[in-house]
Amino acid sequence: MNRFPNEDFSFPINMEYIFFQQQSNTREIMQTIRSEHNDVYSDLERLGLNRNLIDLLITFIVNFTISQEGTNLQPRQVYNRFRNQIPGFNLILRQINIRDSELERIIVRIIEIILDIMRNGSRPPEPGRGWSRWESLGGVLATAPAAASWQPNRLDVFAGGTGNSLYHIWWDGSRWSSWESLGGTITSAPAAVSWGPNRIDVFARGTDNALWHIWWDGRRWSSWESLGGVLTSSPGVSSWQPNRLDVFGRGTDNALWHIWWDGNRWSEWESLGGSLTSGPAAVSWGPNRIDVFARGTDNALWHIWWDGRRWSSWESLGGVLTSGPAVSSKRPNHLDVFVKGTNNTLYKRTWNGSRWEEWENLGVNIDSDPAAVSWGPNRTDLFSTGPRRDLLHMYEGR
Repeated sequence: MNRFPNEDFSFPINMEYIFFQQQSNTREIMQTIRSEHNDVYSDLERLGLNRNLIDLLITFIVNFTISQEGTNLQPRQVYNRFRNQIPGFNLILRQINIRDSELERIIVRIIEIILDIMRNGSRPPEPGRGWSRWESLGGVLATAPAAASWQPNRLDVFAGGTGNSLYHIWWDGSRWSSWESLGGTITSAPAAVSWGPNRIDVFARGTDNALWHIWWDGRRWSSWESLGGVLTSSPGVSSWQPNRLDVFGRGTDNALWHIWWDGNRWSEWESLGGSLTSGPAAVSWGPNRIDVFARGTDNALWHIWWDGRRWSSWESLGGVLTSGPAVSSKRPNHLDVFVKGTNNTLYKRTWNGSRWEEWENLGVNIDSDPAAVSWGPNRTDLFSTGPRRDLLHMYEGR
């Protein structure tokens, strides 16, 4: 089988024709194909095409299919038009040793995907009030995600995946990485936090229902360690100073339980009471301050906090939750709590420094507990599992 070199292959095509379509539509469809239909890439690679050529070929197919919008043609009819009207396609067939039927099957499948995206959409609706569109980051998630940030414009996201292992994807300021496996066998969604530059700590429940911990020290990932306990939920974690960790989970009595790392050793577990029906979410907005949230037996959002001297009593913040909460803080004395409400709608409630604002409907649906993180005073990133078990991401601010 002849294979192309890594250099780009040039098509003798009128580029003015190719790029007359709105590029935003092309980018969105290409992103969806890459993240949700990567199997077509694998099929074309098995035929001997390199990644650069595949990207170029699919871009041509996307643009051509967009140009057929409104014709109500079937995928094979669009394919026949593509082959007849794009001379570069026939040039490919003359240059490489691929059976027509194999390549035809794959291209018809790509056109079918494009038409489905164009006609039916492939993502939840776009939120309002300054939020970006949802984007898919791929993956096949078995749990809700968790997110952390150790510097501005850096995001690390974790979730349980195939084989119940912990999987990781990150944004380095310019692009998203591929997914990597961090091993382990987890039975809950993870929780993640950073207490300093290039440091991440991740926690999850193991098969023995104990709390398990893995961390990145700036050079490598540690081995997994057990911190004991008997959890009946996913954990939550926060950090209010360097080398300090506070981890929370629901115990067998449905109360909130707490364990912490003080820089030298792990404490014993302590009960903070309450009656939880979800895993907790925790955040710190300043030194010696922790806020923890969970769903109560009445399906409302409940809140408890540490003020540097003592734990508060539990307070109800209302709402009707159908998920556990997520919380982030983008500045001191500011909290944003996100939950899935009735009809799987995403809601937010904000503490503005002096009072709790009313619940805000963000106008989108989610399929799992949300995850939230803020890496700056005007930035919040949200994550959820999509309808195809992929990771979805949207953000507010700069």
